[in-house]
Amino acid sequence: MSTASAPGRPWPDLPETERRVLLDLLLHGSQARVRLAERIGLSRASLTRIARGLMDAGLVSEGAVVNSGSRGRPGESLDLQPDAARFLGLKLTGDSAYLVCTNLAAAVVAEAESPLPSRDFDEVVEFLGRFIAGFVTGGTPPVALGVAVAGDVVTRDGEVLLQRSNFLGWHDVPLAGRLEAATGLPVTIANDVQALTGAHHWFGGLQKHRSLVVFGLGAGIGSGVVLQDELLTGTHGRAGRVGHHRLDAVGRPCENGHVDCVHSFVTMPAIAANAGVDEDRYEDALALARAGDAAATRAFALAAEALGIVVADAVNAFDPEIVSVMGEGRDMVELAPDRLASALADHLEQSAPEEVVIDLPPFQFGLYARGAAVAAMRELLS
Repeated sequence: MSTASAPGRPWPDLPETERRVLLDLLLHGSQARVRLAERIGLSRASLTRIARGLMDAGLVSEGAVVNSGSRGRPGESLDLQPDAARFLGLKLTGDSAYLVCTNLAAAVVAEAESPLPSRDFDEVVEFLGRFIAGFVTGGTPPVALGVAVAGDVVTRDGEVLLQRSNFLGWHDVPLAGRLEAATGLPVTIANDVQALTGAHHWFGGLQKHRSLVVFGLGAGIGSGVVLQDELLTGTHGRAGRVGHHRLDAVGRPCENGHVDCVHSFVTMPAIAANAGVDEDRYEDALALARAGDAAATRAFALAAEALGIVVADAVNAFDPEIVSVMGEGRDMVELAPDRLASALADHLEQSAPEEVVIDLPPFQFGLYARGAAVAAMRELLS
């Protein structure tokens, strides 16, 4: 286990304009002052005042003299100071905790993982307090903690609650408040795929896209939606929910008892079961499909069809610029591309499959924890 140390200072209370300038530098890199002022709609005098405050806080520094491209003498640029702050990101599964520490540019500087002692809520919170305390050593503590977990995140009477976290067996638990008490840090709780979406939007090379949909495929299926640069969460934390559209086939029963819905085919346990192996033997199902086994080949073909249906529905509903398919269970895209394309063609309205831009970015499981750290960052900067 590597440990995290944050050299900077406590996170300052930034006014909105300071947050806008810092966010623009974070997303778009070093910029000439005049160009930055034009992008954000500030006068040069206002930007000078704001830049001075951000420099006093240690968040930005004066950069090189650059030619802004406009008339007049060259001006100085402003540079983000990535190591000015640290953020913790925690991803919880049904049996494990994955913890990362990132800098202000969302680069992971330390990480660790540990099995959970149980699924008892009180016992897990107590364990996480110790786990995080042991992870953070020396220097100034990180400024915030983000937690990514499968489930719905709602606010009721001013309290943030985690609902329907089926892998953990939790419902209506005050995870944010309990972790704040255990760690002394401000805590942001986010649905895991929504957290992954927010990080992908800001730090996945997709800053130029103002609308996108991300699907996360693994033990379950989830989605996240960005419209007009805003990450949608929904009134009940369930924006972009997919999974119970029906297919003309019979597969593994889902949690609602369906044997013919998207959940019956597209998740890793469903693919394994439909391939004729144990639900926790997805890699065996994948090897069988690549070797030409008929049952496994059919399982991945049905998974591709299910994915095509939900992608088409997302395109019909949101008309995004790009759809990113992420997660450790997306092999159906490679194994059955024709089945994916035919499902798209069958379910798209007034669009052709070739008009849908599907992105398959590099993925590793730790990106969920990084997404949690970015969720905490978004909370401070949005």
